[in-house]
Parts: sequence; C-alpha cells; structure tokens
Amino acid sequence: RRSSDLPELKKWVDYALANDTLILFDAAYEAYIQDENVPHSIYEIKGAKKCAIEFRSFSKTAGFTGVRCGYTVVPKELTAATLEGDRIPLNRLWNRRQCTKFNGTSYITQRAAEAVYSAEGKAQIKKTIDYYMTNAKIMKEGLEATGLKVYGGINAPYLWVKTPNGLSSWRFFEQMLYEANVVGTPGVGFGPSGEGYIRLTAFGERNDCIEAMRRIKNWL
Repeated sequence: RRSSDLPELKKWVDYALANDTLILFDAAYEAYIQDENVPHSIYEIKGAKKCAIEFRSFSKTAGFTGVRCGYTVVPKELTAATLEGDRIPLNRLWNRRQCTKFNGTSYITQRAAEAVYSAEGKAQIKKTIDYYMTNAKIMKEGLEATGLKVYGGINAPYLWVKTPNGLSSWRFFEQMLYEANVVGTPGVGFGPSGEGYIRLTAFGERNDCIEAMRRIKNWL
C-alpha cells in the first residue's frame, strides 16, 4: 500500500517526527476495517517506528472483552528525550516496567489468544466480524432511509448519528429512548466534539438491530 493512499495518518507521523512528539495509536478495531485504503497499523507509514507506540486488543477482534488480553508494540527504534536532553530507548524502559508491574496473562487466556491465530480461529473471527458489520450496514441504511445523517458503520461497528433540528445529544437520546424505546449513547459523553450526535452500536443480535430500525422509522 502506497503512503500516498494514507494521507491523513501520514500527516500525524510527519508532524510527530518534525516535533519530537510521541504518538499513542489505538488499533483495537483494525480487524473491522473494510476499506483497503484505511491502514490497519500506523507502522504502514514510513518513519512511524521512530515516533509511535501501537496498542492491540483481543477484546473486539476475538470477543475477549473482560478477559483483559492485548499487547503493546514499542519499536526498538523508538526513543524519547529526558529533561536533560538524553535520548532513551523506550522498548527497554517499557519492558522493565511491564515485567515489574505485571504478573502476566493467565495460561488459559494465553492459549485462547494463541487459538485466535489458527486457521479455525481466523475463520470464526471473520464470521463474527462479518455478522456485526452486516448489522452495521442494516442500521446505516435504515437510519439514512429516515433522512438522518449517519457517519461510520463502514470500518467500525459504531454509527454516529447527527441529531435532527439542532437537538442536543441528551435531548435526542431521551426522545429516542422514551418515544421509540431505542437506547443509544449521547455523543457529548465522548467529549465536546460529540455534542449534537448520538452513537449506536452494531454489537448485538440481528433481529434486535432490525427491530430498532423499524421503531426509529415509525417514530420519525
């Protein structure tokens, strides 16, 4: 994949390299990416190993939520400056902290994580992700059919819906809850930029998603 296909992420990496800044990149949902031009890893960008740490999680990829299993990628090329200006390799520093503060993932969890990478495990994960992304497609099409503006639902199983008529996140949440009996999450709960939106998730049963869209259509 050419770096020119990934212009937005490249801007971040270029900025970090130019300003000696560290990027903490959360790739928890990379397995849900459908668009071939969306990077699965920040290390697809040239120079990222010198400025970025990447987090990977089994929670969303393989349903490990609550099991607490993931990993952190700290490239050996990555360094940071002390207040005195000395360059410190972060890989060794992180490894020392991790080995001191963490007793390790349980053996049964490690074996489950290992199974994720087997042929059978990969097939099961693909089937599960396809199921949730089909839910997202059903929800996106259903919401758009009502005239609502929808973002997301393509490379992640979440949909951000613009509240109509300038309603606040909480006001639209309450109306949808009490008038349509559908639960979402007020966007403002994610920060000021989320005001004016509500977030819906495709992590659910197919029939529930279909029923929710029916209720919203009849409501609006």
